[in-house]
Amino acid sequence: MGATLTTASNILKEIYEPKIREQLQNYLKTSKRLEQSTEGVTSDVGGKYVKFPLHTKRNSGIGARNEMELLPTAGNQGYDSAQVTLAYLYGSIRLSGQTFELAKSNPQAFASVLDQEVEGIQRDLAKDFNRQVYGTSVGALMTASAGYAANTITTTNTQYMEVGQVVDIYDSTGVTLRAAGRNVTTVTKNTSIVVDGAAIATGASGDIVVRTGNLNRETIGLSQIVNDTSTLFGVNPSTVPSWKSVMNANGGTNRPLSESLMIRMVDDIYTNGGNTTAIFTTLGVRRSYFNLLVQQRRYADTKEFTGGFSGLAFTTDNGDVPVVTDVDCQPNRMYFINEKELKIYREGDWSFMDRDGSKWFRVAGYDAYDATLYKYCNFGTHRRNSHGLISDVTES
Repeated sequence: MGATLTTASNILKEIYEPKIREQLQNYLKTSKRLEQSTEGVTSDVGGKYVKFPLHTKRNSGIGARNEMELLPTAGNQGYDSAQVTLAYLYGSIRLSGQTFELAKSNPQAFASVLDQEVEGIQRDLAKDFNRQVYGTSVGALMTASAGYAANTITTTNTQYMEVGQVVDIYDSTGVTLRAAGRNVTTVTKNTSIVVDGAAIATGASGDIVVRTGNLNRETIGLSQIVNDTSTLFGVNPSTVPSWKSVMNANGGTNRPLSESLMIRMVDDIYTNGGNTTAIFTTLGVRRSYFNLLVQQRRYADTKEFTGGFSGLAFTTDNGDVPVVTDVDCQPNRMYFINEKELKIYREGDWSFMDRDGSKWFRVAGYDAYDATLYKYCNFGTHRRNSHGLISDVTES
């Protein structure tokens, strides 16, 4: 009996699903380090969100008194509750009916097509997931740097843009939709992108470009966690001051990197009770740091760190901190992270959707079949004030 759609589905379930979990790790540099260096990844989310308490205030009922003076008024510890909602991530592949027929006549050719599609979606999901590590749940891929009234959108950073992406364009608030389902036809590095379709009538500086359908649906990333103004997990730093990260900016004007800046950041985090375990940055900022060491006639050598990572080290009172480079980190930034206070919450790893017993679903009206990968997860932190960000750093 020849191979059937049912047996092909079994092959995918028993062989390709474990391979997906293993291969994705190889493409997630930042989240791979977070998983290996933190206290662990939890799958015990107990539903669609995770809640955990935050200790945010001390007991104020302490003081010094003279004899027979009124004792301090009793106080109490202060607590807030944080709630992390999971993001739902998906990746779909499609094979024609003719491709499935190869399973009957040429199983090796069929397996080759499966390899290409499964490994391809792995790379795509991994790349996009690593991008989300650095972003916000809004999902902005790019921001317009000037007004426009056609299909060319100017920008200063195109690192997340690729020809062939399907995108939606919104105003800066994410409320007004400028254009939906547009294909990116041209990307001019750090200058502009061009999208297809009718001319966009009104475009303004600050407009954002997102993957079609992704607005406000992506995972929380470092830009959202390492912040001192925005509400995170339902806790507002304006009313809970301890829920602020340490921020060091220069008003949008890039400045040379210095060890003094870096030491100040580590010290400020330490003052908050945190301990910097890794610095995540770009290749350009890493070059600036390397040049800084060379200028000071210090031997800039790479070192091996936890999880098999190697790179430049930044020396602190508590030992060497690895400077980890990632091409998905935003330009001109250095994230000072306390990895023990970061968590990846997830229901499970990437899996094929097969709740009705089959991984392949026929496309209505076509001789074709779809398979979908899914993962329910999000990033969280227990102590927002144990992370910091130096921005506006000149890249070399």
